[in-house]
Amino acid sequence: MRVLLVTIPWRTHFQFCVPMAWALRTAGHEVHVASGPDLTDVIVQSGLTAVPVGSEEHFLRKAHQAQTEASEATWGGIHHPIDLGENREEMFPLSYLKSLCATSTEVAKAINDSMIDDLVAYCRWWKPDLVIWEWLSHAGAVAAAAVGAAHARMPIGIEVEARMRRHFLKLLARQEPADRGDPMAEWLGAWGEKHGFEFREELVTGQFTIDQVPDSMRLKANVPQVSVRHVPYNGRAVAPEWIRHEPPAPRVLATFGMSMWDMSSSQPVSSYQMVSIDQLQDWLDSLADLDMELVMTLPGRIQEKLKHVPRNTRLVDFVPLHLVIPSCAAVIHHGGLPAFCSSLAHGVPQLMVSRMAPDASVRGARLEEAQAGGWIPPERMTGKRIRNHLAKLLEDPSYRAGAERLRQEVLTQPSPNEVVPELERLAAEFGSR
Repeated sequence: MRVLLVTIPWRTHFQFCVPMAWALRTAGHEVHVASGPDLTDVIVQSGLTAVPVGSEEHFLRKAHQAQTEASEATWGGIHHPIDLGENREEMFPLSYLKSLCATSTEVAKAINDSMIDDLVAYCRWWKPDLVIWEWLSHAGAVAAAAVGAAHARMPIGIEVEARMRRHFLKLLARQEPADRGDPMAEWLGAWGEKHGFEFREELVTGQFTIDQVPDSMRLKANVPQVSVRHVPYNGRAVAPEWIRHEPPAPRVLATFGMSMWDMSSSQPVSSYQMVSIDQLQDWLDSLADLDMELVMTLPGRIQEKLKHVPRNTRLVDFVPLHLVIPSCAAVIHHGGLPAFCSSLAHGVPQLMVSRMAPDASVRGARLEEAQAGGWIPPERMTGKRIRNHLAKLLEDPSYRAGAERLRQEVLTQPSPNEVVPELERLAAEFGSR
């Protein structure tokens, strides 16, 4: 069969999907990857066929502008804290959920709209049997519906967005018909009207999902879920000389993902990064006396802004996670799925120190329940707290045992190769509807 993978032009989201794409490819299926032009070189470097669609404007810049404008319209420009991990129904007045839906829809429009017509045209020419779209790439669902292809959503994390939408639809159904405005349905329905189909909720959820989160951390879903083991992949990789030797002390990796360095140099350093220079310096100073080798990934332009670097710290521009994490005693990260899942896959205790991901509070809580790591919300993030948490991860063997239990659970999930027959079955089932 022909499989089209659709992703926003953000390399870590694409790389999260690559092992599944290659499993389909090695099973004999044709696999193409559609994304913005920014990602073309990254796709080609993975050995897959790239299909550039949409505009060349950086998607993060478009998303940031859309979120700012939507916030101005819905909340009067006042910063409104959003925790998609919240699950108490009394905390969800309909007015709040409508504002949240309006904001997320505007961001989705900014990310997807320029891709949709190109993608529909490509699908009408290439005729895929299955479209797999990562969770922000609703353009993939629209294109699949336009040509009658089966489509699957690939979440990048725990499905807190889907749970929040269920809350929204539940409250919306209690309203009078005139008060049931749903910005997401209206947006996707307008694209459906243009390309010959009606809105269905599967345009938001996917007809089924392909989920790499361990089963014990997952939330219930309204669509079939295909569980698949996370296989770490970080793109082009070269093993540095220092990584081939035993570290002089327990090795700890601190990484903050693409948010620290993937914007163009014309952007202010503080515009998109999740940790400030002052916070980084506070961390380094607080961790300076611990017996460890701290490997911190930072772009050169940020390294230059640090006042001093402790002796126990090695600063590097980049190191592939799948190369360094197996040698680590602990990992500190910003909540990104690659670092989170790679740490699970290798049984390494981890400390999450940000709310960058919408499911961070849920993942953090589950990590602590499993005693496989810890989580510090951004409002409580200080060098002293990080030091205290990290010292526990390094000194208390129960954290390594908890991380190992999660690793064993990950190993029970089927590999990407093993789930290909299930994807073939589901593609045939949903493609025939």
